[in-house]
Amino acid sequence: MSTARRPPLHGLSQIDGMDESAWLDVIEKMEEVYSQLVRDEIALEEKNAQLEQSQQFIFSLLTAMSDVLVACDERCCIEETNAALRELVGRSEDALRGRPLAELVAGEAAREALRATLASAPRRGSTIEVDLLDAQGQPVPVDFNITPRFSASGQRVGHVFVGRPLGELKRAYHQLREAHEALKRTQQQLLHSEKMASLGRLVAGVAHELNNPISFVLGNVHALQRYTERLREYLAAIHAHADAGEQARLRAKLRIDHLLADLPSLMEGTLEGAQRTADIVQGLKRFSAMDRGERSEVDLNGVIERAIHWVRKGTAPAFTVHWTPGAPCVVNGNAGQLLQVVMNLVQNAYDAAATRENPAPALWVSLQRAGDLARLSLRDNGPGIAPEHLTRIFDPFFTTKPVGKGTGLGLSISYGIVEQHGGRLTARNHPAGGAEFVLELPLTASS
Repeated sequence: MSTARRPPLHGLSQIDGMDESAWLDVIEKMEEVYSQLVRDEIALEEKNAQLEQSQQFIFSLLTAMSDVLVACDERCCIEETNAALRELVGRSEDALRGRPLAELVAGEAAREALRATLASAPRRGSTIEVDLLDAQGQPVPVDFNITPRFSASGQRVGHVFVGRPLGELKRAYHQLREAHEALKRTQQQLLHSEKMASLGRLVAGVAHELNNPISFVLGNVHALQRYTERLREYLAAIHAHADAGEQARLRAKLRIDHLLADLPSLMEGTLEGAQRTADIVQGLKRFSAMDRGERSEVDLNGVIERAIHWVRKGTAPAFTVHWTPGAPCVVNGNAGQLLQVVMNLVQNAYDAAATRENPAPALWVSLQRAGDLARLSLRDNGPGIAPEHLTRIFDPFFTTKPVGKGTGLGLSISYGIVEQHGGRLTARNHPAGGAEFVLELPLTASS
């Protein structure tokens, strides 16, 4: 502006009746106005650039959204949509703009529900599930969050709908449910596997336990068979009316007097062996209660006694167990499951203590009352638990035993059983050496 050609001032003064100083003032004002216009133009260009950046940012956000978005006016006609909605319904932005949102809703009942929700929607918004018609004309459930839009003066000018198609969520839920069912089946298989391991230890003990009474009964039965043959021969001679001398000879030869004297003890021993076998079978019946999940009042003294008995008879005949039953400690639980837990703890103690360096494995068992809890402590004389293993001792599949010697499930399942009974199972290294497991269970109110 300062380089523009100026008219001769004396000529202007003569023509317009203005002196030179007045024209200078006008020219300066024009320069100021022009400079301001230039500055305003630059500022406007900067504002336009910022606006374009903001619009591009908002557009990128709308495009990146996986949720569908619809902005409507007060009459619920579409003003703006995002790419997710357009892809869902299979329409372009121009085809949607200005159309009623109700056109995208499947069914008159859903449209009425939408209108009712909009009519009663509070200022903070509301939610509704409606079916939108997709590109193939099929209903797709969408969970919408409806938020009202307000003008600068606080007047409501429309609504914003943000929703997520539930088809994806339902598929994810279905997959999650299938995974959960598979996990439950796997858990049941693992429980069954551990039960089989416990049952294997039990069967070994039962086989050893049944061997003595059955062998005793079989020996007595064989003796009774021989006695029967001798009695049959002697009675045949009597029935044949043999003379007294012949009868006396046979009586001495067949040792009838000894036979008759031995019969009571044979019968008594056979009955004792049969009763012992019946007692073992009854113990097996108590163990089988584990599968039925029945709960009743259980004295832990009996559970501990049976667990020690079965483990020693089965796999640990040389295991020295220091245990003396005390006052009744009655808890409410499943006798079979508690027996499985204690058998597992006793077996683990033997496995840990029976090493080459320790020819005399031993276990100290104590059962005490601690307030309203029964506290069972089992301490072995093994090497103890490595510090890095203490935090993992109850993890599923964690085991320090050689391959093929342990599943890594026994302690984990035992921990779960104790938790289901409202108790707690912990492990530590005893100050006197060896590992110590402590089982705490709530006592019954009547104990």
